[in-house]
Amino acid sequence: MENQSVVRRQRLKRRARRVARRVLPFVAALFMATPLAGPVMGSANKVKAQGMEAKLPSAKSLQTAFFNQRLHDLYRDLNVESQGLRYNVFEKAMTGYLNLQHNGQLSDDKQLLTVVDFELPSTEKRLWVLDLEAKQVKFHTLVAHGHNSGENMATNFSNENESNMSSLGFYVTEGEYIGKHGRSLKLQGLDEGYNTNALARSVVMHGADYVSEDFIRQYGRLGRSLGCPALPMDQKDEIIEAVNGRTCLFLNGPDQSYSSKYLNEDVAMNALLSANS
Repeated sequence: MENQSVVRRQRLKRRARRVARRVLPFVAALFMATPLAGPVMGSANKVKAQGMEAKLPSAKSLQTAFFNQRLHDLYRDLNVESQGLRYNVFEKAMTGYLNLQHNGQLSDDKQLLTVVDFELPSTEKRLWVLDLEAKQVKFHTLVAHGHNSGENMATNFSNENESNMSSLGFYVTEGEYIGKHGRSLKLQGLDEGYNTNALARSVVMHGADYVSEDFIRQYGRLGRSLGCPALPMDQKDEIIEAVNGRTCLFLNGPDQSYSSKYLNEDVAMNALLSANS
């Protein structure tokens, strides 16, 4: 009988411990929900809790982080850093592209972005045609700047007729025609005060003999146009064929005064979020 009593007491103790393990968390939670919990919590814990609450990211910061990550991922996938296209130029070009896409100003059939960086010398390949859907570089080649924009480096830009300078900013490609340079592509400038006279000035995309490695070897730079982004003769047909019909062209340059309504990051973020929803 005594042994049975011992066994019974041990069972009761184990059962009590199990009940205690189940009940204690509820008791603790109930206690923390009462006003008495305030004084018990140390001031250090209060500061820590407030700090954690303050660090919670806003919806806007989350959108910005997503936008930046997507652009960095695309930049990496295109592998254009190794070709000399700097991220800050790519970011500006993509921001404008997304703004134009959001506004319905670009073709739905071609997700192409052409970037020209006139901060680089004419002796370097400074034109990229990017296929954003396939995440591929379709063309990476030489391109000339305007005669009065500079020698090897383009430093001066204008929207004025007969300035013979290049014009910075965003363009939408239009239709082709056959002109004095053969097959050519019309460009509609979109940035008021910077390139909106492009059509009136006949600033177009065309080929030229002075855009070649041979010319560079002979003169130490490319030849210069009257303001057109002139292309190598052996590539101009393929490039014009690819980018015609309402695709985006961005001409970047060392002009600190340049600004554009198409560099609206909020619009670009919304366009990118919509495309991924």
